[in-house]
Amino acid sequence: MPTYDYQCQTCGHRFEVFQSMKDERLTDCPVEGCPGPVKRLLGTGAGIIFKGSGFYETDYRSDSYKKAAKADKPSGDSGGSSGSSSGDSKPAPAPAASSSGSAKSDS
Repeated sequence: MPTYDYQCQTCGHRFEVFQSMKDERLTDCPVEGCPGPVKRLLGTGAGIIFKGSGFYETDYRSDSYKKAAKADKPSGDSGGSSGSSSGDSKPAPAPAASSSGSAKSDS
């Protein structure tokens, strides 16, 4: 439900009213003793806050983009896997060398 701004035509009192769009416009000033009519003012409205998913252009990609991304993803993963496996193979010999080096020191 929106908030509407009103202003009294007689005393100039400004106020806001939280009411449904189906409700009738207010006609009387809420200030006691003021018989003046009120006028609904045009407002800027409330600010919109975008939270969560669905508000970025990357959230709603076209089907052709999604298909191309899926086609690139396995090759990107296999390249990353081979890079990580080669990275894993490099650290594995290093501890083995230090453990065999310590074994040589012990003998």
